[in-house]
Formats: sequence, C-alpha cells, structure tokens
Amino acid sequence: MDGRKRGKGAPTLTDVAELAGVSLATASKAMNNVSQVRAETRQRVLDAAATLSFTPNPFAKALNSATTGTIGMLTQDLDNRFVLPVLLGAEDAFGAGSTSVLLADARSDSVRERHQLSMLLAKRVDGLLVVGRTTNPRASLTAALTVPVVYVYAPSVDPADLSFTPDNFDAGRQAVEHLLSRGRRRIAFINGDPSYTAAQDRVAGASARLAEAGLELVGGNDLFGPWGERWGRRCTESLVDSGVAFDALLCGSDQLARGALDQLRESRLSVPDDVAVMGFDNWDVLAEEARPPLTSVEMNLQELGRAAAQELVSAIGGGSARGVRRGSVRVVPRESTASWSHR
Repeated sequence: MDGRKRGKGAPTLTDVAELAGVSLATASKAMNNVSQVRAETRQRVLDAAATLSFTPNPFAKALNSATTGTIGMLTQDLDNRFVLPVLLGAEDAFGAGSTSVLLADARSDSVRERHQLSMLLAKRVDGLLVVGRTTNPRASLTAALTVPVVYVYAPSVDPADLSFTPDNFDAGRQAVEHLLSRGRRRIAFINGDPSYTAAQDRVAGASARLAEAGLELVGGNDLFGPWGERWGRRCTESLVDSGVAFDALLCGSDQLARGALDQLRESRLSVPDDVAVMGFDNWDVLAEEARPPLTSVEMNLQELGRAAAQELVSAIGGGSARGVRRGSVRVVPRESTASWSHR
C-alpha cells in the first residue's frame, strides 16, 4: 500500500476502502468491528486507515448499524422559545454526522403525541429525542419503544432513563452569588408560576446561597405569580409600598424583571443605584434592550440540546447511560447590577 492520501481534503472511508482493496461496506464494518469481517481483512482496513491518518466521524461510526440514519425529535411545543434553542443545538450535533432529522410537534396534546410517536416509528427512526416545553418532569415513553430515547429540557420521571435539564437550582445560587458580589444584601425574589419546577428550583437555590451568608430573602420565598411583566410591576409596587428595605430584586424570568424595572422607574428608584435588578433566561430581545440593560442567567439551552443529541447517538451505538444530567448555567452581567463601588 502507498501512503499517499486520495484527494485534496481529509481522507474519507472511501479512500480507506480503495487503499485496502475492499468495498465501502466492508471497510465500514471493519472500522466498526462488525463480526462478519475476517480478521485479516479487518487488519488490512485498519492499516489503510492508519496510513491515511483517517479519523472516523464519531456520529457516523455510532450510527453505522442503524437501518435509516434518521433521528426523530418529538417536541411538546415547537413555538416555545425555550424549545427552539434546544432543537437548534441538537440539530447542529446531528448535522455533524450527516444524520437526517424528523421533527414532530405534539402541541402539548397526549393523543397527538401518541400519533406523532407512531409516525416517527413508522419512518424507522434509529433513536428519539423527546423535548419538553417546561422543565417539569414528564412521563416516560421508553418502555413502549424499541429504539433508544433521550429526554431533554423536561426530564423523565423514570431514573432508568437518560435526561438532560438545566440546573435551575444552581442558577438561583449563581444569581445570588452575583448580587452578593455587587454588595447587595437585602434581596427580594419575584417569582413566576409555582407549578413550574424551574420557579421552585431557582428560589430554592437562591435561598440556600443566602442562608450560607447568614441572610434571608426579603419578603420571603413565596412571591409567586404569573410569568409576565404585569406581575413584575405589581409585586415590585407592593414591595415598595410595604416600606420594607431592599437593595436588589431577583426576578424569576427576564419578563418579570422588565416589569420590575418599569415599576422602579415609576417609583422614582434608580437602577442600579438604589436597587439592582436581575432576571433569568437571558432572552436577548428583552435583556439587551432593557433600560438599563438587564443582568440575567444564561441557561445554555443550545449546549443542552447538543449534549443530549450526542448521548442519543452514543445510545444508538450501544451506550447505556441513565439518570438526570443537569446542564451548566452562567451569569451574564449587564448594567442593571453594577456594583455600588463603581457609581
């Protein structure tokens, strides 16, 4: 065998097959250690790959035994702005392996979900990514399926499943840590709908970090209400009218924080001089255009989708990971939480 690489770009499996004197199918089986290939043939293919410095695409390798090279993505709410970045991250990961993706939207309807699931299975998908509309745990589909399943955003209630969800508890901790680092000590938490796991986890993380500092949330940890600017305004107005002293408002979403900013302005309180304001989700159209620009916690949803897709490919290739993996989050500082030392 000669050591010249075929073509001008990176060597391909076709180049390896040609150099080894075998078919493309045989080269693929040999690279993936399929038992039907004779030992001497496999070695010849491996030698050719080493000669050409061929590096298999991990996605293509994992999907080698699949019959269609197609992944199903089942979502509960395609229009949900939290779902879209998850889907984009997953599609990026699948695209790296030239994998086809079939997207189905159940629209939060259990009957439609069953129909869409049947449709995807009829298309002979090799695996399924189930994307929730909230981070509330959802019922498992795994037992009724013959293909690997990974859950993302909304984790499965079954600990035997593999799920990916944002770490909302740590998001609350990081938010308070940021405010403490800016010199704030009297922090109130304006929260959203208490039926949302994210709302409960975020305030729990915030309370835990404050307790470590010997502090408590001003107004308590149950200032729950609808997700939206109106509740942000109303709750802020109530806090101001109560006369309780606070130097920071941590809001359970960027929409709540925008409402808080509006009400503080009407109440003649300056942000951040009198009160720092912070949100969650880092919705750029809200956070960057706020007055002043809003500090927020980025939930890294595209990375979450990408990680879930990578693990689904691994599962298709024979992996057996399980449990809930919580994706990392980070604070994105902006002017609404500037330190008093910088006034």
